[in-house]
Amino acid sequence: MTESMSLVEAFKQTQYQIAGNGRRNIQILKEAFEHIDDQQDSDMYGNGEIIEMFQKKMATYLGKESAVFFPSGTMAQQVALRIWCDEKGIKRVAYHPLSHLEIHEADGLKEMHHIDTLLLGDESGLMELEDVLNLDQEIACLLLELPQREIGGQLPDYQTIVEISEYCQAKGIRLHLDGARLFEILPYYQKSAAEVCGLFDSVYISFYKGIGGIAGAILAGNQEFTQQSKVWKRRHGGDLISLYPYIISANHYFDQRISKMEQYYENAKELARLFNSCPFIQTKPAVPQSNMFHVHITRSKEQVEAIFKEVYYETGIGLTSYLREENQSSVSFEVSVGDQYNSIPKDKVQKAFQSLQVKLTE
Repeated sequence: MTESMSLVEAFKQTQYQIAGNGRRNIQILKEAFEHIDDQQDSDMYGNGEIIEMFQKKMATYLGKESAVFFPSGTMAQQVALRIWCDEKGIKRVAYHPLSHLEIHEADGLKEMHHIDTLLLGDESGLMELEDVLNLDQEIACLLLELPQREIGGQLPDYQTIVEISEYCQAKGIRLHLDGARLFEILPYYQKSAAEVCGLFDSVYISFYKGIGGIAGAILAGNQEFTQQSKVWKRRHGGDLISLYPYIISANHYFDQRISKMEQYYENAKELARLFNSCPFIQTKPAVPQSNMFHVHITRSKEQVEAIFKEVYYETGIGLTSYLREENQSSVSFEVSVGDQYNSIPKDKVQKAFQSLQVKLTE
């Protein structure tokens, strides 16, 4: 019955899905606006109470002087690095080889801002203090991504971040945080957002990942930095006449989910243990350090798709909507735990993984 169906189609027909906060549909926006006054004034070109109050709220939460709302993180981070390069008079920055700016932005930083990049560390591991100490070219800014998404959401130990921050401060290198998943790492470090962000000159956070909003980002730093970022936001075309649908949804889901990050983290560890109990499956990292991890299966894509579709049909639980083919005998996918996992009856979760264990050994 599932043979002719694609994996994504089979996934969509399941009653429960283990990852995320739910389907991205119009209901997300409708819920956020449910208790908003119809006469509430919108923001206009970056001004107005609705955007200014949210920016102030986020600046306070992050422990920074000021914050600016951007329609996208791609825009926000390119702007941040441009500002620091202009300040230093050096058109060069450094980051991990699998940074979002390097592999997902069509070389926007290089093509639009003519900024050169140094790649620090190995693709398969974290950037270490030694990589920073061994820099052989002058840079204006170093970008750290916490967690490092493309290697399963791995995190360095907190002391390493402290030492990198101290080194950068001593050398006059600006330190920028790609904090797209900042909220999700706080339970692991047992630190506040302000404590983590205090180690960085500038910080970017996202509102559609763990928070589950529509879109949007905050760029935070000192007053001079954020004033310059507003100018670059306009130059990038980010000053839309109104951004309130993004702001209202970001604010609504931030308030709803920020207190759940510890739960997401604990659930991710529980879910990773279930995957690791199955033959031919390993998670990366073995024990999650945030709400996310990668699942690696040493079976062909064709085999795993067939097995997963059978599990979906038999148990009503969807594990993933896609598989990334690593090679002819290995696939992987990403899991980010949100509200959905906690809503699944535990006996159904156990049944799904028992079924998966059996089918992988057949």
